[in-house]
Amino acid sequence: MLIVGLTGSIGMGKSTTAKLFMEAGVPVYDADAAVHQLYEGEAAPAIEAAFPGTTADGKVDRAKLSARVVHDPAAMKQLEQIVHPMLGASRQKFFADAEAAGSPIVVVDVPLLFETGGEKRVDAVVVVTTSPELQRERVLARGTMDAAKLDAIIAKQMPDAEKRKRADFIVDTSHGLDPVRARIRDILAEVVKMPKRRA
Repeated sequence: MLIVGLTGSIGMGKSTTAKLFMEAGVPVYDADAAVHQLYEGEAAPAIEAAFPGTTADGKVDRAKLSARVVHDPAAMKQLEQIVHPMLGASRQKFFADAEAAGSPIVVVDVPLLFETGGEKRVDAVVVVTTSPELQRERVLARGTMDAAKLDAIIAKQMPDAEKRKRADFIVDTSHGLDPVRARIRDILAEVVKMPKRRA
């Protein structure tokens, strides 16, 4: 089974591209969604023990937790030590289920793939991109953050140009869904010819 890493900066259209991979019949592991699930169950007791007052009704209050760890690298590291092993286990279960179902290819959707060295754990990397103007327009249209917060997030992420240089495949989401669907078909046809290369 081949593992394709899907990544791209905020507002590039990665979530939409992940949905279109699913539409094409490819199982997709969504790292962010997996964290959400852990926060709503398994990880909550350990997080409450480490950071008292950050959960309610057995679920992590993401805003409170974020406020506690965002400016504290040691706290962030402690949180990662709780969540990463659980995430690893959930990812392994996803791989095992997909393999058992006979899926030739799976996609792992990881926002910070390059930043965390995740490209070593996949056989091919797909980077989703669009113009900086469209990126800003999309993110600001969500109404969940202002321009300053967006700039701070972009500053933390690897530059789009660098991601594109390191990608095996690039998906440009600037021109609607049909070109993306066509690109995904091409990528799936190419990936099956590639050798496995993950470490």
